[in-house]
Amino acid sequence: MEKNKFLTSVVVVILVLPYADATFSGTKVKKHFVLVHTVGHGAWSWYKIVALMRSSGYNVTAIDLGASGINPKQALEIPHFSDYLSPLMEFMASFPTNKKVARVGHSLGGLAISKAMEIFPEKISVAVFVTALMPGPTLNAATLYTQVPIFHNPNLSHEIICYTFSAVIGQLDNRVAYDNGLTNPPTTLILGLKYLATNIYQLSSNQDLALATTLVRPIYLYSVKDVSMEIVLSRKRYGSVRKVFIVAADDNLLKKEIQKRMIEKNPPDEVEVIQGSDHMTMMSTPLQLFTTLLNIANKYN
Repeated sequence: MEKNKFLTSVVVVILVLPYADATFSGTKVKKHFVLVHTVGHGAWSWYKIVALMRSSGYNVTAIDLGASGINPKQALEIPHFSDYLSPLMEFMASFPTNKKVARVGHSLGGLAISKAMEIFPEKISVAVFVTALMPGPTLNAATLYTQVPIFHNPNLSHEIICYTFSAVIGQLDNRVAYDNGLTNPPTTLILGLKYLATNIYQLSSNQDLALATTLVRPIYLYSVKDVSMEIVLSRKRYGSVRKVFIVAADDNLLKKEIQKRMIEKNPPDEVEVIQGSDHMTMMSTPLQLFTTLLNIANKYN
């Protein structure tokens, strides 16, 4: 963990500096953004957006979910999806009731912000899904997973959710661990360099790819049942929060047709498209994402 902290600090100092002067003119409004990463990643994945927001006078909190970033827990210590989400839920519970945040979820982080929308709708001004899973009252987690190619191990009767919406286990240099023995389902997944470079960071810089290969952590493989039971959404609470979906035009992981399908079946209040973005929109097109998030927050203040 200490190694991760040190590397994160060094990388942020070196890589954030070019973005620190990218301020915008006009009155600085103290809006508060809460950023939620995808699995395997951490708060560090938002470093460019955090730098841009802070240097422009905004409040921003990037959360490390369970066993992610510098969160002290290990993957095997969070065997339930609720364990993975708990840092976000604890943050929202402690947030003042008289204030609201703009909540931003990336990729699988869309499930996390959806849970927050259901539990704390009065504390969220707008929820932004950045090329993210976007379940809803009529599009629950289980249904969503059946509409996209979720990994299903033909040798096991246990369906599991892996990192993406395609069968990432066994692709390229990804690795799985069988901590409960080879006769039981795999427990964790580690994304390999080739997979990251081909499917997730293909338009991001070599420096950002190197950062990811240093800091990505093992992903616990949750069952579809566990996730679908944890993410139960209602029109009254989840549906009361305004939501915006951001399409990453060149996403190799969450393909445009899958993004379009979710938008059609669970319509957001608005859809934005960022051209030239791979799956890591905050890495490959940070300025475009930054300005888009500001526009959204101002509109749904």
